[in-house]
Amino acid sequence: MKPMKSKFPIPMMALAGLLLTSELTHAHGVPAPSLRGIKPPKTPGLVGGEKPIIVSQKWARILGKALFWDMNVGSDGTACATCHYHAGADERSRNQLNTGDLDQDRLMGFTFQPTKSGGNPDGRNNTDYQYRKSDFPFWSFQDPDNNQSPLLFSTDDISGSSGTFMARLQAVAPAGVDHDACASVPDLIYHQSGTGKNTRQVTNRNAPSVINAAYNHRNFWDGRANNIFNGQSPWGVRDPDAGIWIKRGGGLQKTQLRLKNASLASQAVGPPTNTVEMSCAQRQFPDIGQKLLDRRALEFQEVAADDSVLGKERDPSGQGLGKTYRELIRKAFASRYWSGPGQVQIQGASYNQMEANFAFYFGLAVQMYESTLIADKTRYDTPMVPWSELYVAGGKVPGGLTDIERRGLVRFLDGHCQVCHAGPTFSAAVNPAIFQKQNGSGPILVDRSAFGANGNNYNLRDVGYANTGVVPTSHDPGQNGTDPWGNPLSFTQQYIHALRQGSVDLIDPVKVYTCDMEYAFEVDWPADSLVNDPNGFQPGKCRGLRNLAKIPTPAALAAQLALPNQGMGFYTVEGTFKIPSLRNVELTGPYMHNGSMKSLEEVVHFYNRGANVANRDIMPQLVFPQGFGPQEQSELVAFLKALTDERVRWEQAPFDHPSLKLPLGTASGTSPLDPNFANDDFELLPAIGKSGRSAAMGPLPSFEQDLPD
Repeated sequence: MKPMKSKFPIPMMALAGLLLTSELTHAHGVPAPSLRGIKPPKTPGLVGGEKPIIVSQKWARILGKALFWDMNVGSDGTACATCHYHAGADERSRNQLNTGDLDQDRLMGFTFQPTKSGGNPDGRNNTDYQYRKSDFPFWSFQDPDNNQSPLLFSTDDISGSSGTFMARLQAVAPAGVDHDACASVPDLIYHQSGTGKNTRQVTNRNAPSVINAAYNHRNFWDGRANNIFNGQSPWGVRDPDAGIWIKRGGGLQKTQLRLKNASLASQAVGPPTNTVEMSCAQRQFPDIGQKLLDRRALEFQEVAADDSVLGKERDPSGQGLGKTYRELIRKAFASRYWSGPGQVQIQGASYNQMEANFAFYFGLAVQMYESTLIADKTRYDTPMVPWSELYVAGGKVPGGLTDIERRGLVRFLDGHCQVCHAGPTFSAAVNPAIFQKQNGSGPILVDRSAFGANGNNYNLRDVGYANTGVVPTSHDPGQNGTDPWGNPLSFTQQYIHALRQGSVDLIDPVKVYTCDMEYAFEVDWPADSLVNDPNGFQPGKCRGLRNLAKIPTPAALAAQLALPNQGMGFYTVEGTFKIPSLRNVELTGPYMHNGSMKSLEEVVHFYNRGANVANRDIMPQLVFPQGFGPQEQSELVAFLKALTDERVRWEQAPFDHPSLKLPLGTASGTSPLDPNFANDDFELLPAIGKSGRSAAMGPLPSFEQDLPD
């Protein structure tokens, strides 16, 4: 076996050796560096230069924060913030159950199951269910630290986010009206028993936090929010029709947009037209523009006078801003994107340039706002100091941690948690520029690690995505899904498909350099089954490592993939999800992609027992029984809670916000939206200014703290 070079400040590759030697040396690894001072990756061409897209970052952030929190963006009162209001996540606990509609078992996937506490015993309707503490975890073992003990409860239902009613657009809301005219469509799942009235639909995955999401290379649990923003949809270069309209030669010209490191913008443009999250059917982004452009931003919501971004533009009434969205766009964006004449046709309807480009403004403005939501002032982000109570490589730990939290950090390292929760954000899914040492070839987004399984020594995988055995892979494909054109979401699967065709070209503009993999194909594949990697022989690539720049021939790869467990072609994609950041994790429950755990204690039990279900991909993710006792588990939980930024806990700037009406299930009476909709029960979140929550309000609670017994 040829020696391989480490490419990470946090030596993810060296950890393979640590697994083999830790009992002898008691080496636990090196603590991750602080996030303080680390900026999110820049989006080339967005700001600065001769022809920037955004001409005022200040106004772009004002526009983005307004759009993110404005309930007028949704068809019936849902804002982006509706699912991201609590430490950037969704803490609601009523009307949050989804049937598990991604489950391949269609009978199970479209029916509610009885809950763990005994609620909804006939499984017929859980549309207004209020969680109890005893409903969690969704997979429960007699011994929570032993997955070989009797399984007491399991379900394919998931905890998602209450969104919008099932309906079809008739007309966008006129001035002064807070909801679009949408005709109800009978909903066979989300409706009241007895009356048959539609209730709000629920998303099929738990809402991750938007705080620190600016560091991610891709977003959404399955990575479908592309790193490249095309100005219109989440799909990057995959979307052949995406484009924006630019003023040229006295007219409007549709032009392709390819903005790198703009996954936040790709993510932002998904929910507003999603018919479960925020929109009634057949509503396009230009329709949202038509609705909003001449409205005052946040017109129906209170803005604090000392809001850190919006306060100076607050309307004298205290409701919303004094400027319309049209005015804000003109101030934020270069005129070539909004000053053109005439109309364009989009799916049979006519729109002016501002309306046609509204997704473009929306995505980039929200990205500009979310890029300010950086939580880098935790007690972990303090100068390192010597500590000798337990061995840590380097002998230093963050000085702001208590002794129990320092012990928890050692448990975190000893449990190999940092293999996935790597780098300063505690997530390997960040843009490689943040935690991955750059090499001569380029960032590593597809790698071949030493953590194989099922008789295979090595494992090809998307960096930052993992299957940890939360549920059977049949419950949710994760990255094993496809885009609307049938292309794999996973870079690894794209790469495998390319190799089988005798190519190295992926659908996404991603280059895979085998010479820079942890373990190249040349390490274990027979020489006569390999050919030169064209990427590795480009000028300036794989310098000094071209002996490792080899790829399997199509025939050799096909033969291996046909073997049980894919032979030497073993790769993990099925049921893999983006590895979330652990910063502020104390406040972002419920946990996992399916929202199945209410507390960090339950999460630690899950990893201590080595997952809920076994599958062929578990071992490559280093998910196996840890053997931590109660004291060690409590230390680990204490360390995780030390990753909370107190500004987030108290909603201090930049985490302050306007007021927001949160739908929390159903109430008696008739809905003002449609007589066929169940009436909403709302909670009003007050506007919070830059100084944060008052002492009387107290800090943000955890999800578990707010659950009834």
